[in-house]
Amino acid sequence: MNETANHPRHPGILRRNDAALLVIDYQQKMVDVMKNEAAVTAEIGKLTQAMNALGVPILATEQYPQGLGPTLPAIAKEFDGKYLSTKMTFSCCGDAAFWSNLDSIERKQIVVAGVETHVCVLQTVLDLIANGYQVHLPFNATCSRDDANRDNAIERMRGAGAVITNTESVIFELLIEAGTPEFKAVRKLIV
Repeated sequence: MNETANHPRHPGILRRNDAALLVIDYQQKMVDVMKNEAAVTAEIGKLTQAMNALGVPILATEQYPQGLGPTLPAIAKEFDGKYLSTKMTFSCCGDAAFWSNLDSIERKQIVVAGVETHVCVLQTVLDLIANGYQVHLPFNATCSRDDANRDNAIERMRGAGAVITNTESVIFELLIEAGTPEFKAVRKLIV
């Protein structure tokens, strides 16, 4: 369904030409201590593959890679590193290189995935909202060492205005309709 003057789409629905994916600190030493890491890795993998197929930019960050290592190889292979930034701040928004990458893609809808939900993800989401971005958080593509901390952070982000969603909703919103070449390229991720 294409948007028309008489039939606009809801402003909270993701739009391919305004969306980007941000994968926060999905590094091996972080992932190894997370609850549900295998399921979350699979969901982030779906997101990165779908974004590639749909031409949606992928940004990524690494927290202190000298100590925590690089992005998990299964995820890193899905993006070219063009928009990768390393950081020491918990919020991605505390890093100048991150802002440079984000400004360069000129997107206002940011899908956020990664770790830890109650630390770097939470602070980044709150800062992005404070800076006028519409943030979509697929709850199943983020995790913490403790589920209670993750759940609390999700509620805080919801209360601050983040759209709490899931990976399939993100993918279907960006696809818009079935039967397209993009749908055929992505459907194997969602069946």
